[in-house]
Amino acid sequence: MYRVVASRAFRAGAPQKAFGCWCNLSRSAHTLPFATLEADEISGSKPGEVYNLVQGKWTGSSNWSTLLDPLNGEQFIRIAEVGEKEIQPFVESLSKCPKHGLHNPFKSPERYLLYGDISTKAAHMLSLPKVSNFFTRLIQRVSPKSYQQALGEVQVTQKFLENFCGDQVRFLARSFAVPGNHLGQQSHGYRWPYGPVAIITPFNFPLEIPVLQLMGALYMGNKPILKVDSKVSIVMEQMMRLLHYCGLPVEDVDFINSDGKTMNKLLMEANPRMTLFTGSSRVAEKLAVDLKGRVKLEDAGFDWKILGPDVNEVDYVSWVCDQDAYACSGQKCSAQSVLFMHENWSSTSLLSKMKDLADRRKLEDLTVGPVLTFTTEAMLEHMNKLLKVPGSKLLFGGEELKNHSIPSIYGALKPTAIFVPLEEILKDGNYELVTREIFGPFQIVTEYKQDQLPLVLNALERMHAHLTAAVVSNDPLFLQEVIGNTVNGTTYAGLRARTTGAPQNHWFGPSGDPRGAGIGTPEAIKLVWSSHREIIYDYGPIPGNWEIPPST
Repeated sequence: MYRVVASRAFRAGAPQKAFGCWCNLSRSAHTLPFATLEADEISGSKPGEVYNLVQGKWTGSSNWSTLLDPLNGEQFIRIAEVGEKEIQPFVESLSKCPKHGLHNPFKSPERYLLYGDISTKAAHMLSLPKVSNFFTRLIQRVSPKSYQQALGEVQVTQKFLENFCGDQVRFLARSFAVPGNHLGQQSHGYRWPYGPVAIITPFNFPLEIPVLQLMGALYMGNKPILKVDSKVSIVMEQMMRLLHYCGLPVEDVDFINSDGKTMNKLLMEANPRMTLFTGSSRVAEKLAVDLKGRVKLEDAGFDWKILGPDVNEVDYVSWVCDQDAYACSGQKCSAQSVLFMHENWSSTSLLSKMKDLADRRKLEDLTVGPVLTFTTEAMLEHMNKLLKVPGSKLLFGGEELKNHSIPSIYGALKPTAIFVPLEEILKDGNYELVTREIFGPFQIVTEYKQDQLPLVLNALERMHAHLTAAVVSNDPLFLQEVIGNTVNGTTYAGLRARTTGAPQNHWFGPSGDPRGAGIGTPEAIKLVWSSHREIIYDYGPIPGNWEIPPST
């Protein structure tokens, strides 16, 4: 059932060895010097173990939870889960970090250079085929997706690290000066860290999201505590060991495994100056209240795609639709949730091609796989509710995967598309149902006529999460109309537009919310992980004939 795609040639090595011979790692036949496990050998008879890191030391816990293999239900990973009574060392660790951070433009500036060096070494490590394959396979084990999808996550992370080698970290703290009112006065603007911060990331990108946000926090001078969804935290635990191997000071980051209740208690007691949360809108809204607004959020998105009136390249557009909706089994915050199809596309083979492409997806190569946050029953129940809407119909899918051993706590659904008429979507009784995000291989398809674009724009205006979007058209007037009347933070426009894909070279994040977080770019790092500080220098001289003026 589980296809082993890669070599089983890894052995655990010393996790915190000095970095001395990193350039020769590729010559080693069997050893990854930072790793404590072999991705392909994790099993019920040889379970992987995930530890916590606090105040520079790897620690266990009084309570070890066990994860089930998403593909066969075997108990294959043990996690040291921190309980509510064990959070004090983490609270103390964050409390030791001052508000002005571990470094800033006036304090320990050599640490900007340190992190440029760490990024250089870590980027090199991830470029080595054995290291890249190790993380790709480890991702596949806990968040099953095709080898190419998992590898893409590793490659984006590697390229991100390359982008911040050498002096690029120090350039993130670039300041500016404005002339003052008189001789000796200048106003300087600086990027300033928050100090103690927290990072909470989801299961669907076990490496890319936590690494990019963690490194951004560190570059700007903060001390983070990192919590990754326990279902996949083994990936980031191993990455933390790689970063230590590359020179990351062990006291700079704390790493915790816990349930949501314990993490919430830790945040309330440690009172971090800023918390970055990537995940569900429900949890995001609770954190915003609990932490009195000191949050940056990259929450869920019911992401839309509009096919414009100009029909071109049906094969290509149908392939992108399939990738957007069903790659990673639809478990991307940027996945295509609803497709608005102009009537001109209805006379093409678009839908039949989408069905054929969806039918190619197989559990054997993980082009479709376990859904980790919805059960099969929950997804089928939602589908049946949608099919009760007048005019709705099943386009394809709508069945459980065949011949699988995925445990019942997870979902196993064929790629599914439901057609719902546009007029029905807009009705108050249906809108919330239709726009409910199903984090799995599931999408809504609808059609609009030439004069119905205002109805489509109305549907988009009513949505509450504005992460990604795509406007598939080369008609500049159509693009202008749609882009000018929407707000999604990452919007692709043009014939090749997509909803998914977060390469390291452009901003990824929501818009329309002052709490919105970005990821990947210098702009994102500065927005999320630093605040503006203005220092006005006023040296003088005082005019020689100056006298104390009258009171004002």
